[in-house]
Amino acid sequence: MSTPIILGIALNQFEIGLSLCLGAIWCSPSDVSGSLKHKQIGILASSGLVVIISFIGGYLNMTNYLLFPILGLLTFCIAFISIYGFRASLISFSGLLALILSFANISKGLEVYQFALFVGCGGLWYLTLSTLSYYLNPKAQTEEILSKTFLLTADFLDTRRQLIGTQPNRVALQKQLINIQSELIEHHGTLREILILSRKNSGKSNYNNKRLLVFIQLVEILETAIANPVNYEKMDALFETHPELKADFQHLILELSQQLGVIAKNYRAQKFPSNSILNERFKTLEQDILKFKSEPNQKDYERYLMLQNLLDYQLKQIEKIKKIKWLLGNPELTSKDALSKEKMNRFIVSQDYDPRIILRNLSFKSTIFKHSLRLAVAVMVGYGIGLMFDFPNPYWIILTIIVIMRPSYGLTKTRSKDRIIGTLIGAAIASVLVFLIKDPYLFGSLAIIALVIAFSMVQKNYKASATFITLSVIFIYAILQPDVIQVIQFRVIDTVIGAAISFITMRWLWPAWSFMEIGTPITEAIKANSAFFKSISTFYINKGTVPTSLKVNRKDAFVQMSNLSSAFQRMAQEPQSKQTHIDEIYELVVMNHSFLSSLSSINTFIQHHNTTAASDQFIAISEQILSHIDKAYEHLKQIDFETFNSTSSKSNFKSAPLDFSADQLTYNSIMASNNQHIHREAHLVWEQLYWLYGLSEKMLRLASKYTLEPQDA
Repeated sequence: MSTPIILGIALNQFEIGLSLCLGAIWCSPSDVSGSLKHKQIGILASSGLVVIISFIGGYLNMTNYLLFPILGLLTFCIAFISIYGFRASLISFSGLLALILSFANISKGLEVYQFALFVGCGGLWYLTLSTLSYYLNPKAQTEEILSKTFLLTADFLDTRRQLIGTQPNRVALQKQLINIQSELIEHHGTLREILILSRKNSGKSNYNNKRLLVFIQLVEILETAIANPVNYEKMDALFETHPELKADFQHLILELSQQLGVIAKNYRAQKFPSNSILNERFKTLEQDILKFKSEPNQKDYERYLMLQNLLDYQLKQIEKIKKIKWLLGNPELTSKDALSKEKMNRFIVSQDYDPRIILRNLSFKSTIFKHSLRLAVAVMVGYGIGLMFDFPNPYWIILTIIVIMRPSYGLTKTRSKDRIIGTLIGAAIASVLVFLIKDPYLFGSLAIIALVIAFSMVQKNYKASATFITLSVIFIYAILQPDVIQVIQFRVIDTVIGAAISFITMRWLWPAWSFMEIGTPITEAIKANSAFFKSISTFYINKGTVPTSLKVNRKDAFVQMSNLSSAFQRMAQEPQSKQTHIDEIYELVVMNHSFLSSLSSINTFIQHHNTTAASDQFIAISEQILSHIDKAYEHLKQIDFETFNSTSSKSNFKSAPLDFSADQLTYNSIMASNNQHIHREAHLVWEQLYWLYGLSEKMLRLASKYTLEPQDA
């Protein structure tokens, strides 16, 4: 992106080079992970928007009071584009950057229309570079996201390992696990888009097919890892008396985690860890379980069955990792390995760009509407303060505001703090360097290097990114102005003012507290779990080939659980006074997560084993569970979480008494057959079904405690 500036200086056309460079920088936020087509559309849309905004903004440099409402209206309209999803929010950010920096009068030697056109050409230049980069190395994006997914999956397994046995910090570990799971599912979504859409657009590709098969294995590793015996009390008691079993499981899972980490770092060179250690760990665990079975005083056959099912889960994980190694070793795929395009397309959810979405969001019930309105007011106030006190660069205040302010209170607060700290650190470093360095060319080189580092770190470490942005800006001004110390002072002051305005308006001006919107992710998670359970139940009853609909419903359940976890995390970052009913909401989050874990246990087992015919009791209990969660969904869907109250701890809900016992049904199956496989199936299915029934009952009971706030007559 610095090439236009270098050429501009060499050809004595610095302002044209700067305009091209700014256009490239403003369009770069849209260049995020995803399919090439979506990237190109995003960059083109950003380029078109910055041309229009630069043209309009160039004529807004007026001194009358009309400037403020026009500035506010433009800010609102640009920010409102975010209603169309994540990539649209990045296009919106590009437009806001162009609007704010149009006040800087960066290019005084060009007419407004010329500057706008050159900015647009800069966007096209960036689009060319991005597309060329993709075609020169089309695998780079896939490899980067895939490597991160391997590492996150390894972290997830390692956290699961730490949960084995009695743990004083189990709650903290479970929260950590949910956070890792949410991040992992986001990476799954990105990989799913890249691999499936690339395959759709370019036809069958051996590389894409192999990476898609690797991705499928990683998804199944996550599901198998989530699957658990649920009853921690039984597991804790067992591992207390048999610590060797606890150690065996931990050693095996640790090896699985470490192997995924090694694969992430070395799979491009096709250097994979040996399977021998995995096999040894598994064999040791298997032998200790057999010893447990042969104990003379061992009467609890059920615990042996539980261990066997857990052992089976670990065997499935080993098989998946071995298959990943095989796939990454460039094998020849057969027609059996081919994946149907029609089936794959069902896993992609397209963004809806219906214009009616605009009308639906023109309401204070919309988070984006309130954020856009709040941002518009903050920008007008910030610019007004800059003009009132005659700051040299008042646009720095509003630039800080648009960079910091987010729809989420917690993120805005964090970014405000990080921005101030980063600016102070950058200003301190720059103050020292400007005394030591006098060469303008060196300043220019350092400015470019700092800017590149800042952009590379903006997603990973915003505080560090703010530090390098400050350094870059100060180095640029060190070339243009002799009194650079004054520039540093005002840079710090403007940043503090912008951060303060962002925090104050976010806190008190049309706040969008998470408790007002938590109802949607809660009900969507329940709905997705219900659909997943229906698919599992239907497959268990009908048998046959695993239907694609079950896998799609599984994906939806995991995505909605991730959305719910993220929504609750945002709520937990807000002031305690705004964490309304957080205990009940957290209980619903935990219950949905436990429900999904239990469903994963059943799904993993029935997909990889021949199962017996579903009994009438299974069908009847499944119907009761579905009835409970569907009623809970309908009840919660009607509640406005902004105004609801919970009644006393006693609920009006009365469920039918539980007329089955998991232990009794398992015992009956054991007595009716000598087949150990049937015993394992009975233990797992009835244990999980009993647990699901209890969760669905608790969910409905908790939902029935919620009542709407009485309305004034």
